[in-house]
Amino acid sequence: MSNFKKLKVFTGNAHPQLAEEIAEYLGVVVSAASVKKFSDGEINVFIDESVRGVDVFVIQPTCTPINDNLMELLIMIDALRRASARRITAVLPYYGYARQDRKAKARDPITAKLVANLITAAGARRVLAVDLHAGQIQGFFDIPVDHLQAAPIIAEHFINMKIDNAVIVSPDLGGVTRARALAGRLHLPLAIIDKRRPEPNKAEIMNIIGDVKGKKVIMIDDIIDTAGTITLGAKALVENGAEEVYVCCTHPVLSGGAVEKLNDSAIKEVIVTNTIPLPSSKKLDKIKSLSIAPLLGEAIIRIHEDLSVSKLFD
Repeated sequence: MSNFKKLKVFTGNAHPQLAEEIAEYLGVVVSAASVKKFSDGEINVFIDESVRGVDVFVIQPTCTPINDNLMELLIMIDALRRASARRITAVLPYYGYARQDRKAKARDPITAKLVANLITAAGARRVLAVDLHAGQIQGFFDIPVDHLQAAPIIAEHFINMKIDNAVIVSPDLGGVTRARALAGRLHLPLAIIDKRRPEPNKAEIMNIIGDVKGKKVIMIDDIIDTAGTITLGAKALVENGAEEVYVCCTHPVLSGGAVEKLNDSAIKEVIVTNTIPLPSSKKLDKIKSLSIAPLLGEAIIRIHEDLSVSKLFD
């Protein structure tokens, strides 16, 4: 029997399996809600139990199909707000549109900010996210944001593997902070791949900064999308004498031909988390998925009980 009488967990269609895992961690059941489509494609949400005065958590990564999942989230939040929920927290294991976080050229939209505005306007009073593509996205919200990191889960996996003579590699200059954090947890040196991106979803390797010769390499990124950067990086590392290449990321988007690229690459193992569901067509023997549910579950408990979430990283 759960001790959380005033806490309820809801989910749309984005990742019900993760919602079930989180609910099991909390000792509750996923609350009853129907999220369907009308014949014209409009989304219809029906909340099938009372939420009056309840602390509600809506678990919905805005992954592919991103626009459907985003609209499900917004409509569900609106329905819960109108049903007098005490507080609604949008739990976003993956925050879609996060890479559109600035004006890279004239007349670009800042879609990550637009999405933040939509979630706030719908009625969310708090956001719980995992490894936002850019930390400053927290500032796009005018409501509290708890920003979790998957690094402790990934670090624990590599500690258990007992890999020796290893080095952490950032696949680009923008990911150095993330790579340094993992290197600090594993007490390993750091190397950096210097790349340039001539156009979206295309990358070219320029230089490798640091010593990788004869070493086992752990390359970390927040997102693997088309897998171009990661597979090119792995090839360059092997050409520069790396003994083995392991790759880890929080969000396995794996769009386009990413799965085929990973399968044909020099990468020995790809460690991901389940912030995004992996359909059977994207599952490979070399892809290992770690559950983010205990981390999110513990954060939900702390938010519900008004305790410090940052203590999870001490």
